[in-house]
Amino acid sequence: MADQTVSQMDGPQAVFARPTLSVLTKRADFVRCSNAKRHGTAGIHLQARKRRDDEPVNGIRVGFTSSKKVGNAVARNRAKRRLREIARIVLPQYGRDGWDYVLVGRAGTTASLPFTQLQSDMIRAMERVHK
Repeated sequence: MADQTVSQMDGPQAVFARPTLSVLTKRADFVRCSNAKRHGTAGIHLQARKRRDDEPVNGIRVGFTSSKKVGNAVARNRAKRRLREIARIVLPQYGRDGWDYVLVGRAGTTASLPFTQLQSDMIRAMERVHK
């Protein structure tokens, strides 16, 4: 079923195209996002920017970071794992094609907030950035 296209399927089983998610890896992309739109909530800090015309515009790119303020390596990795899962759930629905997003973990809260609270924080930040 995964290899079928929309034209080959009818009814409720039709697959709708969602923007693809790819991960930011270059420091320059993180720096560009840090100088763009941003919104902070209790659980996360979101940085977002629309890519320029000379950059690839297809898909959503996302990066994750947690500074040493979040805690030791175990705490930072836990925060980033939670951010990755939030991005996997929220970005296909609320993200925009051709945008870069960086999710920054917050000290003490990203790793400890209830998951539903973290998810609603992400949705609220996305709506605010795209306002």
